[in-house]
Amino acid sequence: MSIEARFESEFKCSKCGNVGARTKRLAMSGTGLSRMFDIQMNKYLFVSCTSCGYTEVYNLHILEGKGNFDAGDIFDILFGR
Repeated sequence: MSIEARFESEFKCSKCGNVGARTKRLAMSGTGLSRMFDIQMNKYLFVSCTSCGYTEVYNLHILEGKGNFDAGDIFDILFGR
């Protein structure tokens, strides 16, 4: 089961108690050279309540058990995804 599916099935909103959620992966550049060259090494999972819109943000590098740099980052550097 993917991380997204797990969050969508197990989520319970801490604000309103709703059990429905939507997820979205986002990648962002940091500061310095990564910002200058638009290298998006910061990857996050946004989990939003389908009732009230409350959103929690999770670091995908931690959730996926990776370090701060993975193979996808190399493709991002080379091809500018």
